[in-house]
Amino acid sequence: MSLKARLQDDVKQAMRARAKDRLAALRMIQAEVSQFEVDERREADDDTVLAILNRMLKQRRDSIDQYQKGGREDLAEREAAEVVIIEEYMPEPLDAAALDQLVSEAIAETGASAPGDMGRVMGVLKPRVFGRADMGQVSQKVRAALQG
Repeated sequence: MSLKARLQDDVKQAMRARAKDRLAALRMIQAEVSQFEVDERREADDDTVLAILNRMLKQRRDSIDQYQKGGREDLAEREAAEVVIIEEYMPEPLDAAALDQLVSEAIAETGASAPGDMGRVMGVLKPRVFGRADMGQVSQKVRAALQG
């Protein structure tokens, strides 16, 4: 089942269960996907939906940080609840050991040996870890491996 179809089924279930907060978050995700389809004039596939969800997660996490700095715990909690719902649609995250292994494989595959080769390594890694690891963390691991 595609992510888009799973999302539609979950919206129906939330409506039946009268789960207002969950329904609102799911509809927000659907609206983002629909907006993409209208803007790009093409159907959103699973990779596109994952990219949208990844962007939404990053936005929510940034908002949580800002709300907490501003003393607005009520808004931070609402954003955190949305993060939990969005994460349900993301693939299984990579643990540190698996990420280190992928970084080592990508460095060996590209023949990278210096920090200047980081772009090539990231180009190989991005499709393998997208949605499963924070790209900032991946970038730090690649940089450390190439400098060490």
